[in-house]
Amino acid sequence: MKPVHQLLNRLGLDALATANDVNRNVLCTSNPVESELHQEAYEWAKKISEHLLPRTRAYAEVWLDKEKVATTDEEPILGATYLPRKFKTTVVIPPQNDVDLHANDMNFVAIAEHGKLVGFNLLVGGGLSIEHGNKKTYARTASEFGYIPLEHTLAVAEAVVTTQRDWGNRTDRKNAKTKYTLERVGVDTFRAEVEKRAGITFAPVRPYEFTGRGDRIGWVKGVDNHWHLTLFIENGRLLDYPGRPLKTGVAEIAKIHQGDFRLTANQNLIVAGVPESEKAKIEALARQHGLIDDGISEQRKNSMACVSYPTCPLAMAEAERFLPEFVTKVEGIMHRHGVGDEHVVLRITGCPNGCGRALLAEIGLVGKAIGRYNLHLGGNREGTRIPRMYRENINEEEILQTIDQLVGRWATERSAGEGFGDFTVRTGIIRPVVDPAQDFWE
Repeated sequence: MKPVHQLLNRLGLDALATANDVNRNVLCTSNPVESELHQEAYEWAKKISEHLLPRTRAYAEVWLDKEKVATTDEEPILGATYLPRKFKTTVVIPPQNDVDLHANDMNFVAIAEHGKLVGFNLLVGGGLSIEHGNKKTYARTASEFGYIPLEHTLAVAEAVVTTQRDWGNRTDRKNAKTKYTLERVGVDTFRAEVEKRAGITFAPVRPYEFTGRGDRIGWVKGVDNHWHLTLFIENGRLLDYPGRPLKTGVAEIAKIHQGDFRLTANQNLIVAGVPESEKAKIEALARQHGLIDDGISEQRKNSMACVSYPTCPLAMAEAERFLPEFVTKVEGIMHRHGVGDEHVVLRITGCPNGCGRALLAEIGLVGKAIGRYNLHLGGNREGTRIPRMYRENINEEEILQTIDQLVGRWATERSAGEGFGDFTVRTGIIRPVVDPAQDFWE
């Protein structure tokens, strides 16, 4: 393992804070040069990440052969005990919820005036992980705390983390995440403690709206006057498939590309920083190797799964290997009902830990056992509502029969522009999750 960490270090990467009970990541839009606002938000994401990193020298001493020192590590934010559970943070730029903010503990929603970043709305306490049958666990969207100007960002981030550090449940790890702390002490009490520790008072939340999520597949021209190509990579898996040598295609692009490759939060790949002179060459290579396929449906682009079997030791059911053929069957249902050009946000996760973010989908499958899933309905396209379990422990045939029936109704009974998830709630097919601590399992 040591040579791998040393190679990562030479490339400017490391694995510090990628596991254990710390702030594990700060997730932001993958293309920071899409606009000046994106650039500013990305820089703040880096500042937040660096501010919350562990100060320990142990990583460098163990993996990078740095000199061991006798001094005791000081952790002004994490403290001697670190956090009760892992902690995740996002920076998101409306109107695109491309990081699924409600799956995370702490979220900074960028607020702009005249295209310039002026501050953030803070949302705290999102999270999707549950345990089958354990009604003390539930998925939860993040709560709005208020608005802060930029100069208070780091102090507020630190205050949220230290409050969770001190108030989180250390006797039961299944109830130790920030979402449970908020429910136990109350949102107002938690917010007041953050204000006290940060020395600020939250202003009212400023207006913002999400109109979509996921990645915008294709070319975008950035403020750097370069082009950026987002490639749809099903399941994020770069392999050479029959007739679609994706891995070879990326290798061929890398031979001529002088910019960056960026991974997105939605399992896709951005070929970033392409000058006008190289744009046609890179597009030709991408098409030649199946990395650009105009025949890919909107349904497939809006479907996602976690890795599950055979990689994940927590897996209960297939997800990544199950998704492609399952989506093909859903595509057939959509075409049969005359909505083949539209999509339903579909997510599959192989266990209730929720890495596939199924509990923010319009249709979410949560693995229960080999070949069996819990079917959740009622999320929305924007990713701001938790779906409720509609049927429990059913097989693929039963899932497809249910989807066929409901998509048929959606196709003929929906209001103009109404998404599938909104339709299932409006028509009473499923009750919305309003207060997950009380009604998620009802």
